[in-house]
Amino acid sequence: MSDAGGPRAVVAGHGNFASAMIEVVGRIGGRAEAFRAVSNDGRDGPGIEQAIRDGLRELGATVIFTDLPAGSCTIAARRIVHADPSITLVTGASVPLLLDFAFGDGSLPADIDRAAARARASIQVHGGQGSARAG
Repeated sequence: MSDAGGPRAVVAGHGNFASAMIEVVGRIGGRAEAFRAVSNDGRDGPGIEQAIRDGLRELGATVIFTDLPAGSCTIAARRIVHADPSITLVTGASVPLLLDFAFGDGSLPADIDRAAARARASIQVHGGQGSARAG
């Protein structure tokens, strides 16, 4: 999507994960309207899939972010992507990922690739027993 409002996406996850992530993005960057939250609460697989489809349609979006790579929301999203390859699914959603995506210019897939790279780079381990160390 490349309208002046920037990129838009559905965020789907367990419990209140999606709505909480979107709220944080709104508080930090003021771009909560770029996203639509979908929860798996009270929904079976087809119900999650329909809620994601509804969110995509309402926003005119072609991107889905989910919390876990193999959770119920991701399984539903994979069915959507399988039926419509123009939809992009990104798993492992985080605040850095969503913030960066929200401030993209709507140039998909560049916005997605850039946001994913920055989200990966935001993971740091300081002290303790982790094998990866931040400088």
